[in-house]
Formats: sequence, structure tokens, C-alpha cells
Amino acid sequence: MKTHTPGHDAVDAIADQWAAVRPDLDTVPMAVFGRIYRLSDAMRGKVDKAYAPYGMALGEFDVLATLRRSGAPYTLSPRQLSATLMITTGGMTGRLDKLEKAGLLTRSPDPNDRRGLRVTLSERGRELVDQAVEAGLAEQRAALEAALTKEERDQLTGLLRKLLATTV
Repeated sequence: MKTHTPGHDAVDAIADQWAAVRPDLDTVPMAVFGRIYRLSDAMRGKVDKAYAPYGMALGEFDVLATLRRSGAPYTLSPRQLSATLMITTGGMTGRLDKLEKAGLLTRSPDPNDRRGLRVTLSERGRELVDQAVEAGLAEQRAALEAALTKEERDQLTGLLRKLLATTV
């Protein structure tokens, strides 16, 4: 196994191990996605810590941010929220219960569907999510700016967009 050298990370070490036992494998895909997964995990932790002072974790932030991004009157159905956030309606109910109890949103009957509900961001919820989104973006911006030039960030954005478009 290769020892750690500058510019050589844990993902390189894994690829090196595979190359030693299976030199026929092209491990570039493993290296790319391994770094994406590790980066995602690392940033999820940093962003979660940025949201903590606002009394929310990433899951709660996602609900509030989805309502905020929907525009005034900041109202969606639980089904719309579940579809956007790709979580089950059962998982959504728990998040909505917590956020409603904290006064960050309200649930009311849907005037167009007597069996349906409407979820609306409260004024307090709007103020809190506006602050939290700035804190999360600051963490993300700091990570990008510490490692990449503006041109590299733009290039990375384009490359990831292209890759994502072919995998979903």
C-alpha cells in the first residue's frame, strides 16, 4: 500500500489497494464518487452545525426552506413537500409536528380539498429560515473559496451539472 503523500488522500489509498490486487480495474469512477460521497458527508455535518443555533437540523431546514422558496404565501400541501424533499409522508408528519410545535409553520384545512391540508410558513419561521440559509451558505462558500478559484468553482458547477443530468 502506498503511504500518504501530499496530494494523496484516503480515496487514492483505496484506489491504490485495488490497483495492487486488480490492476485490470479502472478505478477513476470510484475515486470521483468516493470523493463526492465524502465531501457530501463532511459538508452535511458543517451545515447541520450552522443550522443548530436556529434550533433546526438539516431535515427541518429543508422543510422550512422548501416553503420559503415556494414564494408568498409560503404554502404547500404535505404531499408537495414530501415529493420535493423525497421523503415519505410519515417522515414528513414528524417534521411538521416538530416545526408546528415550535411555531415555525401552521397546518390548516385545504379549502379546495376537504381531506387535504395546507402547510404555511409562519412569520417567525420565515425569519429563522432566512437567517439559517445565510449561515449554511457561509459554510459552503468558505469550503469552496478555501480550495478553488472562481474559475474552478464555475467549472466544477458545470461539470457536476453535466454529470448529474446523465445519472438521474
